Amino acid sequence: MPYKFSPKELHERQVDLPESDDALLDRLAKARTSHEQDDARAEEKLISDLEGQRDFNRRQWQYWLIAALAFSWSVYQLYVVVFPINAVFVRSVHLAFAAFLAFLIYPMRKTPHLKSRITWYDFALAAIGAAGALYIYIDYFGLSDRPGAYITRDIVFAVVTILLLLEASRRALGYALSVIVIIFLIYDYFGPYMPDLIAHKGASIAKLSGQMYLTTEGIFGAPLGVSAGFVFLFVLFGALLERAGAGEYFITLAYSLLGKYRGGPAKASVAASGLTGIISGSSIANTVTTGTFTIPLMKKLGFPKHKAAAVEVAASTNGQLMPPIMGAAAFIIAEFLGINYTDVVMAAFIPAFVSYFALFYIVHLESCKLGLQGEDASKLPPRWKTFIGGVHYIIPIFFLIYTLIILRQSATAAALNAITFLMIIMVVQKPFLAIMKRQKLTLGLFIEGFADIGNGMINGAKNMVPIALATALAGMVVGSVTLTGIGQVLIEVIEHISGGYIILILVLTALTSLVLGMGLPTTANYIVMASLTAPVIMTLAFDSGFLIPAIAAHLFVFYFGILADDTPPVGIAAYAAAGIAKSDPIRTGIQGFTYDMRTAILPFMFFFNNELLLIKSINEFAPDDPAGWVWITNPLEIGLIFITACIGMFAFSSATQGYFLTRTNTVERLMFFAIVPFMFLPKNMESILHLPSEFVSYFIGITIYGMIYWMQRIRVNSQGALA
Repeated sequence: MPYKFSPKELHERQVDLPESDDALLDRLAKARTSHEQDDARAEEKLISDLEGQRDFNRRQWQYWLIAALAFSWSVYQLYVVVFPINAVFVRSVHLAFAAFLAFLIYPMRKTPHLKSRITWYDFALAAIGAAGALYIYIDYFGLSDRPGAYITRDIVFAVVTILLLLEASRRALGYALSVIVIIFLIYDYFGPYMPDLIAHKGASIAKLSGQMYLTTEGIFGAPLGVSAGFVFLFVLFGALLERAGAGEYFITLAYSLLGKYRGGPAKASVAASGLTGIISGSSIANTVTTGTFTIPLMKKLGFPKHKAAAVEVAASTNGQLMPPIMGAAAFIIAEFLGINYTDVVMAAFIPAFVSYFALFYIVHLESCKLGLQGEDASKLPPRWKTFIGGVHYIIPIFFLIYTLIILRQSATAAALNAITFLMIIMVVQKPFLAIMKRQKLTLGLFIEGFADIGNGMINGAKNMVPIALATALAGMVVGSVTLTGIGQVLIEVIEHISGGYIILILVLTALTSLVLGMGLPTTANYIVMASLTAPVIMTLAFDSGFLIPAIAAHLFVFYFGILADDTPPVGIAAYAAAGIAKSDPIRTGIQGFTYDMRTAILPFMFFFNNELLLIKSINEFAPDDPAGWVWITNPLEIGLIFITACIGMFAFSSATQGYFLTRTNTVERLMFFAIVPFMFLPKNMESILHLPSEFVSYFIGITIYGMIYWMQRIRVNSQGALA
């Protein structure tokens, strides 16, 4: 089992927190220091409070109703993997569960009165919403017999279901996605009355109903299919891992390994958030899970409260970049592009890890600027004991990655096998620990394991509610783009505004993704932007003479959608971290974004250098065809790309943070900025400067780095002599 801090130690670390947060964190401390299962809900309660969910205790019948529905949903999703049925049926039932649970879990308004009870109209809306989602299942053969010739009943169900899904989304995700969908629906219907530039022939209510609800072109389209087919299993895997104790283990392990180094708690925060990001698809859940422990530690060590919160925000937000889950978007990227899920993971690997290593470096620079040291080694949990105590949590993750990458199993099969393996571990881990401690082996220990599995399945289903709703509504945006042909209009508008310059096209796309992402969950943001702007990037890039693989454009919009989570004024993760740190959320968000500037330049780099995505070349006659992509598989070549990218990112981080061995002057900052293109874009620099080889570009960049080191070393030595 992972190392447990004593209540006294936890109390000492939870300093300068507002009274409301103290109460929540006190429950979290009890959860981490108690072996009772009921207390383990403290962390879940904290997340529920921050996300505006209803949260009932086990003495209330509402708790058991929600738990039974959530557990049934998880059982159903596992059943249809083992015994496959019609994909449309799976999507219909999947959305029915999500709609029903949404009205029970999320109140109409986030007031104490409505959060403490489920009203009669919540039950009514839940039942009608679920019935609307199930209508496609119930009358599947009737709808198949009358394609396009919809009867009144079909239209009524379509309109009511769309309205209820908009309300469910508003409750679970906020106003942004619902408003965007409403705007698209208005545009679909009133097309003839729009300005000439964006006008179209319009769509009747019957045609809209067919497009959005009665076919697989809207709500029940590919995004919801991915949610029902792949995403649920991976989210369930993450929830089971968390319930088994992996989340706490990752935090404690990171702290034990890194706590003694300069700025140790901040580095532990980065490591813990990266590890948690593997099993979590939510930046806010990642922030809360690790931040309630690491932020007070950082503050105690000397980090200003807004910087402590910003480090956690940057680390937790970037957790969604981490393979294999990537905030659930990896599966949708694969579906949209028609490529294997493992190819998405391969392409995302180097940018994700380069970004995380650079954040470690930024934390180190901040610690040096502040003159901070690490924690006293005597106060840290023992490294080896901590690692061994939870190594069984790492095995299922490696098993999942092995079956995906090495055995090349489908994402569904790999996730199911990993879940089965994990469930076995959850059942036997407590009896095995009892045997190792020579304690009495009881039936209750096995029952606790099964109870943990049940709770993990409940939590996994509850975590899926906003994802399922987001994919359903985002599918309507996809349907609108198909119905109206607005994609071609956007190409013309953006080409006109940018003048055809590819850099301006990318900047406009990045800003659009950031603005939309301020109120959208990452998955929905990606789907909207992939439908609207990724094709624009591809078309205009091709017209400008740039041949890029489609995955570069899709990862481009995905990255900037993620960055929106810490972008003021709406950065959700920044607000969560600021509440824990008792800092100003806007200042926290701005600081977090300065840390994430390193992530913001990565999409531009891999757009112009596809080797960062491990793609050597593409078929110039069919750049959209993944079959024509030539992947880099040579380990030495991959290692060179990774190392040089890290050097370039470290240089960029020193330039933006104004520090290396000591504070940088203007000349040194400019020199650091100059290193970046030499390390990230060697072939471009080879062409521009007429260099004999791309390796000369690397040599120039490393030489400049060495010159800065030499200049700063001389200055540091002279300052030391004067002191």
